[in-house]
Amino acid sequence: MAGLQQTNSEMILLSWVRQSTRNYPQVNVTNFTTSWSDGLAFNALLHSHRPDLFDWNAVASQQSPVQRLDHAFNMARQHLGIEKLLDPEDVATACPDKKSILMYVTSLFQVLPQQVTMEAIREAEMLPRHSRVTREEHIEVHQQHFSQEVSFTFLLSSCCSEMVVSLLSL
Repeated sequence: MAGLQQTNSEMILLSWVRQSTRNYPQVNVTNFTTSWSDGLAFNALLHSHRPDLFDWNAVASQQSPVQRLDHAFNMARQHLGIEKLLDPEDVATACPDKKSILMYVTSLFQVLPQQVTMEAIREAEMLPRHSRVTREEHIEVHQQHFSQEVSFTFLLSSCCSEMVVSLLSL
């Protein structure tokens, strides 16, 4: 159940991010790895809740991924009190560390408005499974016993919206 709860927490975070960044056409967050490497998702997430902090177009169009990541982390530190927990160079890679991204996004979730609609959760649940799984996760799953893999996949796919709603109320 702990694994299932973690997965539901990730789904809620993913839903919140997608809902928050919906109005940014350059941003399409489908996972907690590659979707963050260009720095646009972090900046869009901040800008969606605090548009007064910076000019989105200037950040989105004129900076490199490392500069955009540095910008987002500095904005979060200066205006939201979130320490710079990630190095831009570590995120601006082909496959950033999922746990590090999750930790940082969770920090943002704790200080920014947290409303997540059921529509956003359903949308995230409908994302193709392969877009939410990194290469490392794929290898890890294959190292587990086959029966555990099938059971976990079945539990995850059969998880209904009511469970997600109950997690939201925690």
